[in-house]
Amino acid sequence: MTPDITTLAASLPAALGLFVAYQAYRGYRRHGSATMGLLAVGIACFTAIPFAVRVVVAPALAWSDGLTILGIVTSYNAGLAAILWSLRGDAD
Repeated sequence: MTPDITTLAASLPAALGLFVAYQAYRGYRRHGSATMGLLAVGIACFTAIPFAVRVVVAPALAWSDGLTILGIVTSYNAGLAAILWSLRGDAD
């Protein structure tokens, strides 16, 4: 099974987002900052997890289109909530 061009094109932003989330996680581990930890979770939920839901989880579990969209939107909302919480600055 070869991936199509849209899957390959969508994997680049997902990989970049995962790299940025990893860098934020390294900042969390180095400085013990809960703000950086929340930022790492938010970026991962906003970039990498929706890609994984669409490409890996939905086909493996035979999800319908509606359930796939629900999973992606839930991940987006969790990511945005984590990023907003990290921006408040009182997480530490």
